[in-house]
Amino acid sequence: MDKLFDIKEKVVWVSGANGQLGHSIVETMTERGAYVCAIDLKSKDWQNDSVLSLSADIRNENEVIQVFRDAWKWHKRVDILINNAGVSDFEPFSERTEERFDWVMDVNLKGTFYCIRNYVANCIENGSKQGNIINIASFYGLVSPDPRIYTDCARKNSEVYGATKAGVIQMTKYFAVHLAKHNIRVNAISPGGILNEDNPQGEDFQKNYGLRCPMKRMAKAKELMGAVIYLASSASTYTNGHNLVVDGGFSAW
Repeated sequence: MDKLFDIKEKVVWVSGANGQLGHSIVETMTERGAYVCAIDLKSKDWQNDSVLSLSADIRNENEVIQVFRDAWKWHKRVDILINNAGVSDFEPFSERTEERFDWVMDVNLKGTFYCIRNYVANCIENGSKQGNIINIASFYGLVSPDPRIYTDCARKNSEVYGATKAGVIQMTKYFAVHLAKHNIRVNAISPGGILNEDNPQGEDFQKNYGLRCPMKRMAKAKELMGAVIYLASSASTYTNGHNLVVDGGFSAW
């Protein structure tokens, strides 16, 4: 079983690496012996020789092209692409500006598309025998945010965020079908609400979320890592086009 879930010396490309979930992904991958290209708007000193920190705005395809070139030079391959970068807007929908709407669309959908397209191009150009793409979607791509939860939060989850995450799930299915001929698997993970342990969500929000979730609490970022390791490892070699929901049962009722 250890061999089945082994990711040692795999080269992993992670967008949104500086965020809460991205940081956990980078740490988990390196702890298990992988090499990680950590991509975000600003490079970060990870103080870890197994991490190559690169800066890019994934809305700009030229920047995406460059960081893939840099990543491929590092170990001459990228085994796994993890599209984790994502943003949301939190004003009421009646106040949503075109600029903010486009920002969420551009990062969550266009940025994910640019990363997939250039990963595939590099796989083909470099003669990779197989590839693996993991997209981070959201349970809000499956269900609507319950407004009863957000009693003490100025940040209301938005319609455009859910729409883009639903798009990521559909994009996952599309590329799973169209990239199978290149031996590239594509899957998604849809997390539920994740507790921000450094800056916790409001007490009422956490209580209301617990009442809505069968497991009566929010997730910890580390609780998503089992799903990431599964999809990154040989344990999932016949898993393709799947959206793995990790939400404590929230979307089950």
